[in-house]
Amino acid sequence: MDLIRILLAILLPPLGVFLQVGLGLQFWLNILLTLLGYIPGIVHALWVILKK
Repeated sequence: MDLIRILLAILLPPLGVFLQVGLGLQFWLNILLTLLGYIPGIVHALWVILKK
């Protein structure tokens, strides 16, 4: 399951974070980071997924 989340985090970072933590602060932060730049969104998503 983590492999699927990692692939989704690379393709669509907010979706990967949503599958990991739901509609919490991390999800909204990831949307903001993705809007500011795609790479920061990916890095944050991978951090959230690999942290747990």
